[in-house]
Amino acid sequence: MIANPYIQLIIGMVILILSGDFLVKGGVELARKFRISTLVVGSTVVAMGTSAPELIVSLKSAMMGHTEMAIGNVVGSNISNIALVLGVTAIILAIPVKLDTLKVGWPTLLAATMVFLLVGRDQNISTIDGIILTLGLIGFIVISIISSKKSKEATEFIEAKYPIWKSIIIIILSCVGLAFGSNSLIEGASTIAKGLGISERVISVTVLAIGTSLPELTASIVAALKGETDISVGNIIGSNIFNILGVIGITSTIKPIHVAMNQFHYDFMWMLGITILLVLFIYPVSRNREYLKKGNYAMAITNLKGGILRRWEGLILLIAYVIYVFSIL
Repeated sequence: MIANPYIQLIIGMVILILSGDFLVKGGVELARKFRISTLVVGSTVVAMGTSAPELIVSLKSAMMGHTEMAIGNVVGSNISNIALVLGVTAIILAIPVKLDTLKVGWPTLLAATMVFLLVGRDQNISTIDGIILTLGLIGFIVISIISSKKSKEATEFIEAKYPIWKSIIIIILSCVGLAFGSNSLIEGASTIAKGLGISERVISVTVLAIGTSLPELTASIVAALKGETDISVGNIIGSNIFNILGVIGITSTIKPIHVAMNQFHYDFMWMLGITILLVLFIYPVSRNREYLKKGNYAMAITNLKGGILRRWEGLILLIAYVIYVFSIL
């Protein structure tokens, strides 16, 4: 037992980040060993692996009776993924947006967000609600794979570097690390919240949320500094979809979440607002304005190609995140 809750929180956060990273590596290697395509690996193994910290933290929080943390972790992570992660990354390097992001990803995220709001209106996310959300996640994965079938990644295979036994050991150790790290993070965060006299809601939508979003933030910043333009807004949107449909879905299926959702009304509005703001930024206005000038009104309305998240838009997202954090402290 670590006496200092701040050290406990930091240790838990570090273990979560490392365990999540190794879980992705082990899962990818195992998938490659079974000749699963790059596309499927990216849509399932990697996406679920990067959302593992949020899943374990929310599930552990619900099981330990910290239901505010279970909800706040997801809501806060979704806000920080868009406003903080994409905001900082876009400031470093403007991010091109894939067509599937606007056609499939964003509409799914908006729908998932609205369903999340609806199922929590009765102050209880039941087992049935959890099953519905989980089925929605499965549907999203299937649709994503089908819509990307024309991509070369659908038939591209990469040889595994590790034997099966090594991949399995990495996965098992990563899961143990996630369990230990989440327990340390939750206990440290709850102790700090009590000591400072602040609610578990506030600590969960800020500290826990940023902690579980650090893998995405670190990876995005490193990629941007290297000038890699294949950073995808779709990856963050996919992560947010997994957070709602997967993390909340699986958690409430195993352990129904009883929480006063009205306490999160302000945070929900921010999550919804940031999600809508993102699509306003990534919609290809410039290209569609050209179609409009040429009199091609149909294309000016329906075209979704050529979207990009610019630096000044990233700055607005980051400023919005800073305003949100200060407004709840």
